Amino acid sequence: MLFKRRPANFLNFPSLLVVIGLAWSVNGNAAAQIDESKLYQQVAASPIRTDDDRQADAARKPVEFLQFANVRPGMLVLDIATGRGYTTQLLALAVGNNGTVWAQADKPRAELSKRLSDHPQPNIRPVVRPYDDPVPDDAPKLDLITLILNYHDIAYLPVDRTKLNQRLFSALKPGGHLVVIDHSAKKGEGITVAKSLHRIEEAVVLDELQQAGFQLEQEGDFLHNPADPREQAFFNMKMPTDSFALRFVKP
Repeated sequence: MLFKRRPANFLNFPSLLVVIGLAWSVNGNAAAQIDESKLYQQVAASPIRTDDDRQADAARKPVEFLQFANVRPGMLVLDIATGRGYTTQLLALAVGNNGTVWAQADKPRAELSKRLSDHPQPNIRPVVRPYDDPVPDDAPKLDLITLILNYHDIAYLPVDRTKLNQRLFSALKPGGHLVVIDHSAKKGEGITVAKSLHRIEEAVVLDELQQAGFQLEQEGDFLHNPADPREQAFFNMKMPTDSFALRFVKP
């Protein structure tokens, strides 16, 4: 006989509590995932988002982006190179009233000002600072930093990227995340087409951020488009670009 029958009362009370606790933990995590999925869908469907935003959604996939970035209510987030505020507004809707999103730009952005004038969001704080020192002096340690479709621009501007990346690293809490998404250049092109094609080679971003101390946690393929020959700028294309998504963590 390989197994010996245990008495019916072998699972004592402390062990039972552990089992119940694990079950609650698993069910709680599942519920949290479901709630977050619903949250992201609600964010993407928000009536305050513009028609231009919705037209861009097919290529930029906001729900998948929020899932990849692991955005949670109450987070403190810095969005680098806010531009029109597309990403900033998504983040602000997701973190809710108990969270804050600092929207950094190197100069005042009329599009962002109009967005906030049309639909004020008190949890968005516009910040005008240079790219190599983008973190507000009074900001607490952050949960998340996003740099979406703009690392290539920073690469051809007179920006000290080493200083930038070190500043981002120090601004995060331990365990905090940096999410970088950009248009893919061909292998071996590095930053040589950053200005002409508005693309950058993924390997360059990986190398520069790992040198700053970040660890790659996950790569996302939700913006991958193998049909893109990577020979045109995004604004000249009739299809979405092949883009990479990288999530780094501060150890």
